[in-house]
Formats: sequence, C-alpha cells, structure tokens
Amino acid sequence: MMEDEKWLKEKVDKGFIDACLYVKDRMEEVSSPDKEMRQVLVVLYQEWFRVSSQKDSQADTVRLYLRQVGLTTPTLLPYVVNLTDGNGNMALHYSVSHSNFPVVKLLLDTGLCETDNVNKAGYTPVMLAALTAAESPDDLEVAQQLLRLGDVNARSRQAGQTALMLAVSHGRVAMVKLLLSCGTDVNAQDREGSTALMCASEHGHTHIARLLLETGRCETSLVDKNGHTALSVAEGASHQDIVDLLKAHAETQASDPPSATDLL
Repeated sequence: MMEDEKWLKEKVDKGFIDACLYVKDRMEEVSSPDKEMRQVLVVLYQEWFRVSSQKDSQADTVRLYLRQVGLTTPTLLPYVVNLTDGNGNMALHYSVSHSNFPVVKLLLDTGLCETDNVNKAGYTPVMLAALTAAESPDDLEVAQQLLRLGDVNARSRQAGQTALMLAVSHGRVAMVKLLLSCGTDVNAQDREGSTALMCASEHGHTHIARLLLETGRCETSLVDKNGHTALSVAEGASHQDIVDLLKAHAETQASDPPSATDLL
C-alpha cells in the first residue's frame, strides 16, 4: 500500500470504508435491502452526512473522503455524492444552505452531482443558492459554477417560484446579478402569476427592480392572477421609489424608437 493511501485510510473512518466495500459488490440489493444491508447503509449514510453536511463541515475532510472512495470503490462515488437523507437532501443541498462554498466546490468538481435533485420541500440546490448571502469573489465563483450546471429556471414544487424570484424576494442582490448573467427567465410567473419584478415591487427592493429593468427583457405589463401589475403591486405596498422607477421606465419605453428586432 502506498504511503499516502495508507495515510488516507487512517484519516477516514474504517466503518465507512468497510461499508463502501460491502455496498460496492451488492449495488443491486440497495433498493430492497435485507437487515444486514440496512445496517451497512446506516453506517454509510450517517458518516457521509456527518462529514459533508454540517454547518462546520471541513472541505479538507470531505476531500479525504471523496479521494478514499475514489481509490477503494470508484464505481460507488456517484452513489455516495448523490446520497439523499430522509428529507430528500443531498450533501449539495446542505452545503449550499450552510453557504459552505468550499464543500460545494468539491462536490461540483467531482462532475457527478445531480444538481437538479429536488428535496421533499420542493427545492433544488440552485434554488437554495439563490437564498444565500454569497458575496466574496470565491463564493460567487462557486455559486456561478452551480448555476451553470443546474437548471436556473426550475420551479419550486409548492409555489412554482424560480431561483430568481427567491433571490429577489430575499433581497440577495449578488445572486440576482449572477442569475441574470446565467440567462434566467426574467418574466417567469409563479402559481399566483407573480414575476420577479412583482416580488421586488412588493418587498420594496428598488435596486433589484432597477437591475431587472436594465436587462431590457423585463415585461412590465404582465399581470398576476389578481389582475395586478408590478406597478399596482408597488402602489399597493406604498413603495413610492419603485412606483416612480416603473413610471419613468414606461415613459422611456414609449419614447424610444423601435429597434431592428422589434420590426422582425
């Protein structure tokens, strides 16, 4: 055994390695496990989520575990990376939720993450990323990596909201900018017919409303199921800055000559 391989084994929980070796040769039994397999899977699940999915999970430790699985049971790596717990969450869901971007990067860099997996609450890792306060260049780079790998226009199961709507509602300016740069649909509507612009109007996020309008793709005349536009939502919520912004935008649009694409 090579020195670094031996060192790895000493650092990684032996019960976890043994569980990986056991499962590797019996993958067909995982979907309908007997008592022994269930016991082995409990060890595998508990150790993986303990190492990868806590608020204080360390990237160096996760790297060791990924490397060890890659060395001893490489065919099991996709299975381990995408393990889901009772709530349908993978390590990726948890590390994104905890804004633990060094761990997020490690998971994404395996090239094996099922980035559009929906948890039982109806959210993908991309949607959870939209709620994070990622601001440092390193964190934003990892967040962008996730957005490019996942479906930025996927909708949450319950309300039908997109990642952009979630980022807008929570005032996550940096994530809004990232999502816009990744080609998200600015005019998507949720189950109630609300758009991202309506969310900004409701919550009083003037800067975000301006960002949405500046894309040149924002349709301000869309109405929700109650017949409200972004303007009437802003008026109803008494957000005068956004009312003024939307009215000024409408005047600019009315006075602009048609572009070449408008005439096609």
